[in-house]
Amino acid sequence: MTYESVLDAVGSTPLVRLRRCFPRPGVEVLAKLEMLNPCGSMKDRPARYIVEQGVREGTLRPGMRLVESTSGNLGVALAVAARMHGLSFTAVVDPNTSATNLRLLDLFGADVDMVTEPDEAGGYLHTRVHRARGHAEADPHVVWINQYANERNWKAYYDTVGPEILRQVSGPIDYLVGPVSTTGSLQGTARRLRESNPGLRVVAVDAVGSVIFGAPPRKRRIPGFGASRVPEIANPDDIDEVVHVADLDSAAGCRRLVETEGVLAGGSSGAVISALDGLVRRLSGPARVVALLPDRGERYLDTVYDDAWVEELKDEATRDDLAEAP
Repeated sequence: MTYESVLDAVGSTPLVRLRRCFPRPGVEVLAKLEMLNPCGSMKDRPARYIVEQGVREGTLRPGMRLVESTSGNLGVALAVAARMHGLSFTAVVDPNTSATNLRLLDLFGADVDMVTEPDEAGGYLHTRVHRARGHAEADPHVVWINQYANERNWKAYYDTVGPEILRQVSGPIDYLVGPVSTTGSLQGTARRLRESNPGLRVVAVDAVGSVIFGAPPRKRRIPGFGASRVPEIANPDDIDEVVHVADLDSAAGCRRLVETEGVLAGGSSGAVISALDGLVRRLSGPARVVALLPDRGERYLDTVYDDAWVEELKDEATRDDLAEAP
């Protein structure tokens, strides 16, 4: 098949049965490999959807600039989508953004605005959002994507991932499991699947230290997973269960996935594998589970796949346990 641009190649990612990772008889775990989108993550979908909708309705025109707070994946995807439509893009990042993602943003033509002031939560998300909003307020030709509040975020997944899964899966789907940050991918996919599978149970995999579902804030080390604010588009009614996964368990899940299935996935995918392990163990009968695996693992070679990084996390965890001991 021949496409007019790389954006036309977004979507139609494969669904792979994880029978080596989860060999329990009667339980089928199917993974949607979103890392096989052309820019490397599921964020290709809302980037394309939001930009193309804006171009179609005339709110985005060549020469205008997009701006967004991003830890990497959406920024890379927006940089490509902007370039394909004659737009500019500014990525608002922070010191925790990996060197790999910064290099990718540069290669794809993004302007990078680095915030350095921590916010009241001890991280940088609120500061990044404030900076992105400021860019848009200062110039009428700058459009803030605002993924945490943009309804087109979840609609991108409703219109693309949901129908793809329904075409790929024959028979009912019992569980949908996916990580959250803005909540757009999980909610959009769930809303579409529930139209055909009203008994579907949706499991949100969140990071330990994320506040999305009311848990206390804590330092997090894996980018693009969890959040220090509650997204405006989040709707708890779409979620049946929340599983919080620590960074160390996410790293272990990544390594288990590559060792058993040969799938090199990113940090939040490892969290999904960790959460699936608990889910599969407690299932009492046959079930079909669909899991969303958001991005590829090459961007995490210096973190979750690095032994020294993992040992540093273990040392931090030990110090935290000692500090909390009575």
